[in-house]
Amino acid sequence: MQYCMVVMTWQRVSMEKLIKKLRADYPDLVFKPGLACCWSPEYGEILYENSGKAHSIEGLLHELGHARLEHKGYVSDLELLQKEVDAWEEAKRLANMYDVPFSEDHMQDCLDTYRDWIYKRSTCPQCLSTGIQKDEHHYHCLNCSHIWGVTASRFRRPYRRSKK
Repeated sequence: MQYCMVVMTWQRVSMEKLIKKLRADYPDLVFKPGLACCWSPEYGEILYENSGKAHSIEGLLHELGHARLEHKGYVSDLELLQKEVDAWEEAKRLANMYDVPFSEDHMQDCLDTYRDWIYKRSTCPQCLSTGIQKDEHHYHCLNCSHIWGVTASRFRRPYRRSKK
């Protein structure tokens, strides 16, 4: 238990040092502690977890990656996935630049959540083949020609509603 506390304290101190450097290097961005990591292009704000949890620094650098790449929105699920991959690659470069640890496994685990989400959304509810995205809210099955709607949010369960 004491070892965990020491590691968490070290990570919190490392995060504070990194935030100080990032504020100096990116004066146009606002870095604020929050409950989760998040990039807000509207406000030029990066929220980061300062809880001392493992991978907090990678999460911060990932959101900074979105900011540096000027990510604002996305039209398709695959475009979102590509932006996530790009932001993680940028985070890896930033980790090297700031000499902080970076976990390739953590990066792939995070990307897997997007891959799984897309897979669930793109699976035809009628024949279980993989469909293609027609627009932000609809997929089309190339196997059975079925069309289904999906929710817009990545943070909600990927409901698939058949169109009649």
